[in-house]
Amino acid sequence: MSSTHHSQQPQQQQSQQQQQLRIDDALYSLIVKVLPPASRHGAGGESEDDHGEVDAEAEEQRQDDAFELARRIIDSPNSNAATADINYAYDLVKTKLLQEANSPEKALRFSNLYSRLLNQPVLSQKWGILYLLNQLADVRPQDQGPEIQGMARETPAASASPLFGGREASRRAESAVLPSRRGAEVKKRVNGPETTKAPEVATTEKSAEMSPSEAALLRDLPFTLQGLSSSNLPFASSTTLTLPKTLPVPIISLLHTLAEPSLLYRGLADFVQSTEGGLVGQSLRAAIGGELRSYLKLVSTLEAEIRRALASLDEKEPKGGRGGGVGKAGVTLKRCVVYTREATMGLRLMSLMVEESKGKKGGQLISVVHGFSSSHGDPFVGAFAERLLSHVTRPFYDMLRQWIYDGELSDPHLEFFVLEKHPGMTFETTTSSDSRSNAGATSVWEDKYTLDDAMVPSIITHDFARKIFLIGKSLNFIRYGCGDSEWVENYSKEASKELRYGDTATLEASIDEAYKTTMARLTHLMEGKFKLFEHLNALKKYLLLGQGDFIALLMESLSSNLDRPANTLFRHSLTAQLEHAIRGSNAQFDPPDVLRRLDARMLMQGHGDIGWDCFTLEYKIDAPVNVIVTPDGSRKYLKVFNFLWRVKRVEFALGSTWRRCMTGARGVLAAVEDKVGRDWKVARCCVAEMIHFVCQLQYYILFEVIESSWDELQVAMAKPGATLDDLIGAHARYLEAITHKGLLGSSGGRSSSSSFSSAGKEESFLSQLHEILKIMLAYKDAVDGLYSFSVAEFSRRQELSTRIETRTAQGKWGLTEADEDELRSPALDQKGGKHGGLGSSASSTPFGIKGGGGEDLMLPTLGQRLQTLSADFRARVNVLLGDLAYQPDVDMRFLGVVMNFNDVYQPVRRKRNKERERDKEKKTPVPGVAGSDGVDTAQGKKR
Repeated sequence: MSSTHHSQQPQQQQSQQQQQLRIDDALYSLIVKVLPPASRHGAGGESEDDHGEVDAEAEEQRQDDAFELARRIIDSPNSNAATADINYAYDLVKTKLLQEANSPEKALRFSNLYSRLLNQPVLSQKWGILYLLNQLADVRPQDQGPEIQGMARETPAASASPLFGGREASRRAESAVLPSRRGAEVKKRVNGPETTKAPEVATTEKSAEMSPSEAALLRDLPFTLQGLSSSNLPFASSTTLTLPKTLPVPIISLLHTLAEPSLLYRGLADFVQSTEGGLVGQSLRAAIGGELRSYLKLVSTLEAEIRRALASLDEKEPKGGRGGGVGKAGVTLKRCVVYTREATMGLRLMSLMVEESKGKKGGQLISVVHGFSSSHGDPFVGAFAERLLSHVTRPFYDMLRQWIYDGELSDPHLEFFVLEKHPGMTFETTTSSDSRSNAGATSVWEDKYTLDDAMVPSIITHDFARKIFLIGKSLNFIRYGCGDSEWVENYSKEASKELRYGDTATLEASIDEAYKTTMARLTHLMEGKFKLFEHLNALKKYLLLGQGDFIALLMESLSSNLDRPANTLFRHSLTAQLEHAIRGSNAQFDPPDVLRRLDARMLMQGHGDIGWDCFTLEYKIDAPVNVIVTPDGSRKYLKVFNFLWRVKRVEFALGSTWRRCMTGARGVLAAVEDKVGRDWKVARCCVAEMIHFVCQLQYYILFEVIESSWDELQVAMAKPGATLDDLIGAHARYLEAITHKGLLGSSGGRSSSSSFSSAGKEESFLSQLHEILKIMLAYKDAVDGLYSFSVAEFSRRQELSTRIETRTAQGKWGLTEADEDELRSPALDQKGGKHGGLGSSASSTPFGIKGGGGEDLMLPTLGQRLQTLSADFRARVNVLLGDLAYQPDVDMRFLGVVMNFNDVYQPVRRKRNKERERDKEKKTPVPGVAGSDGVDTAQGKKR
């Protein structure tokens, strides 16, 4: 093993030597090709052969010196200080070709060679090759010597701390700003003292022509870059820099380039000093101020180098001497342009941001800065904008953290995307009379905060902003609406985290966790502490007539009171009957808190209203449940109850009449069947028809509408992760389904015209049902009149039979004419007075008949009245069924099918307004045509 190891060492050394020889040969051949030939400066007495020998030796010596210099550069440990960026080296070489050679062909050829270089797998230090070529390209015979500089990232332009690469770059830049002494010695060794004479004279002549000199301009340049006026470069205004008119055009061009950062700095300095805008605007000013301080560090570094260079000049020599050239010192205006190039880009970018941010604040301002980072292709612009965003977004993330962890909005300048509409609104103020007068939900949940989409910054999406908005609003509601501030404080202490720009994963995780925790707590409070579902169930049982035994007992106990005029009823009597109905039904087993909220009251009374028209039940909802059951929702519940109470009243009245008829049919009515039997048969059929209509209507509303909607509400509220907005939306859809499908909010003119009144307006289903219910009540009164007539007839016959028996027992005639007149008159007065009252309440035609012959006219009048009301009922039901048949909702069409299951009705589809107008035009008589009016009228009647 040891012998093998010793045999491998000479082989490795031999291979390293061979590799070093190949590198030296390649480097020497490269220098021979790149190094330009030296100019001849021989004496006049020497021969051409001597000149050739001297030139050959000098050329060989120059090549050897260049070779040694290249080896030192490669082997120098500082050579690796340059950034190994092959793309940047490629850009630097290509820019030099375009500027110096001014030939696109050479740049294109270099691009092709660069592509071939990238495809070479053997070469590992491709960037070093381009770096060496770039440095060797500066070796010119007319220069003082090759200035061995770092790449552009090691110049003073890289010393601005956050602007151009950080503190490490600034420390390296101080040693690479100007040519080193070793570089100057290398220049002397490579070029020799003879090669600088002619160019030096040219530079001296050029500087002698300039006024002011380049040295004077360099001396004033640091002041100009700081936006300060100097003797040679004064500022005429904040946006104007005056240049000397005696300078040549190339110098003027350089000064124009250097004037741009000066003017930009003045404008940005004024912007930083201003105090306008909010917290985000001040953060932008602070960030720009930091960048301007970095720019001033660059200027100070450049000023130190300029002073050092100017101090190195020999001022005692005349300007035409060897020491008068500024370029010898290493600092020129052109190099200052190069040094400030990246700084100018940064100032230009900040100035553009300032221009676009005018009139914007908060999230809009963040979106402006973020636009440069997300939609710009230049990596420098993107990195610069990202660095600014880390400072600009600090106030925004502070407001965001306080919102999602404390539920408090700390936004004095209205910069956050959550807007507080009523800063003085508290939870107690939402129950005031002013808030009740507003339409829709009026609560701290709906009205206190709103989401301002225009202020949402582009660093977050709108869905994400919506989630943030719900988190803070829920925490605020828990704190002030639910009175659970202790939980909010504990949650804030446990979950609060620092949020900053760039940490997207932490932000999303924090938002998701806060969203789940907050929504779960809010839902738990509404279900547990405030008994939300218990109150919703109570509303369904009492206001939607779900508690059948309670409603039946309440109606039976209140029927005698509600038949009286409304102005004669008192609230304490209604409350007593309500308590009686609660104690006599299963409602007594409900929680006391539910029964305490139930109350009976009278609505606003009109002239001639009776108790049935004004009575209503009320269920009081307190905070915070009134966020879900809003005042508008309570009005909808009241509307549904009033309609269902009216339907229930009609059912109760028809049921009472039906029971009376069935009871009397076995006694009183059977005795007078020969006279009123036919009328009673028709009346019983019509009453049964009306009872069927009411029962089907109640079944549809209570089961098909309310129960199905209630099941959907329970499913929606039981979903995991449901928010308070989800609960509010589910309850709103529940009420909308009841009012629409329950024939309360839909119009019959959706698919067909529903004009039934003379005014030509479309009639809603609700008004149609109210008219039908009125007809039913009127028919019930007429049937009661018929029953009273039957009872009177039965009483008259019983009295007549008694008299006949008495007189017959006495041996007299059974009945005389005077007895018949005496028996007929009281019955007519009794029936006339009684039925006159019924008739006046139900129709304009009285039942009472004055004068003689009343018995003959009483029964036909009652029959005519019953027949008219029955026909009117059928006509209106036909119209209602016709409208239901063309409804888009399946359940509403099914209601029409159930009501007309045996096709006893003939549904009528009413004409639309346009068709009615055309019919009116057809009915208009045409002059000169006889009989046209009669034909149209007949056709109209036929229709």
